[in-house]
Amino acid sequence: MVVANPIQKKLSLEDFLQLPETKPASEFINGEIRQKPMPQGKHSLIQVRLSNLINNLALDNKIAYALTEIRCIVSARVIVPDIGVFLWENLPKTDNGEIANKFIIPPDWIIEILSPEQSTNKVIEKILFCLNQGTKLGWLIDCDDQSVMVFQQNKLPEIKYKEEILTGLDILSEWNLTAEIMFNWFKI
Repeated sequence: MVVANPIQKKLSLEDFLQLPETKPASEFINGEIRQKPMPQGKHSLIQVRLSNLINNLALDNKIAYALTEIRCIVSARVIVPDIGVFLWENLPKTDNGEIANKFIIPPDWIIEILSPEQSTNKVIEKILFCLNQGTKLGWLIDCDDQSVMVFQQNKLPEIKYKEEILTGLDILSEWNLTAEIMFNWFKI
């Protein structure tokens, strides 16, 4: 006797958005729910220090805002970048000028910090998807080999190590972070 496997219907974006939030956050990509891994020490440290650095350079002059774990609904996907940086003019706002709760745009700069249990290709695919949706810059930070893969529209990716200045948004005129400085944050 042959037992047929039941056909599993792909989840719709609307169905996913009705589900309760998860900790850590879940993303919705191509009809599939992907729960992000729980951040560990180095991941968390880079996420906090890097978003603080960007905000210290960008907030006072209303240039950009770096947000951690912000849910972005983009072209039938839900992504949750480790850090999403939004140019000031692109920040979703309510009618009374407050930041909106729903972000239905990709970040201008997506930063992902690779966790040991994550698929590198799936994270790269998320960055490439965002670039195709209008994101200007993407980073994939690998804490193990202390490198940053930099993605820009219409350019091949570059891998930066040590004293190389990491590519930031052009609008951040005082940007001069190197991989070496960033990975030295691990020493406490």
